[in-house]
Amino acid sequence: MTLTEARDILEAIEPALPSAPFVTAHTFARDGRALHLALTERFMRRTRKGRVWKSGPLLTALKNAAYGFDEDRARSTGGSDGIFLLDRSFTPRNEMMRKIFDRYLDKPGSGATDVAEHLKASPDDLLAVRLVSHHMRLLGVLHRTRDEDWLVLVDYDDTK
Repeated sequence: MTLTEARDILEAIEPALPSAPFVTAHTFARDGRALHLALTERFMRRTRKGRVWKSGPLLTALKNAAYGFDEDRARSTGGSDGIFLLDRSFTPRNEMMRKIFDRYLDKPGSGATDVAEHLKASPDDLLAVRLVSHHMRLLGVLHRTRDEDWLVLVDYDDTK
């Protein structure tokens, strides 16, 4: 996926975002598994508010979903791009943790339950993750099944 293709994808799905728990933006194939990249209206609102919707750093981060989720490298050691787990027990708590846990997964009415239901999963089955690029981290949930993964983006973090 190129940056232009990523921008075109955002423009194509933008009208559908308000009417669904999430909209599939793109499907990547890696290591015999499909990774469905999906966005929520919440993600669009947050990135627009932060003036990063359709920005170069956001598009670059979206491209990095192509790396997929690697169970052998589930946690970032720093300096790597890809999809990495966020852990509730990490200290000190940082802004990414507050955004994904306190303001999304643990907050009633945030949309997490709707996303889980749409995926035919329990909210407890959703793994908190970050999609990392050099300039930005996109926050979301990952749902893994036997044959495919669903990455649903709900927020972003650009703190250094």
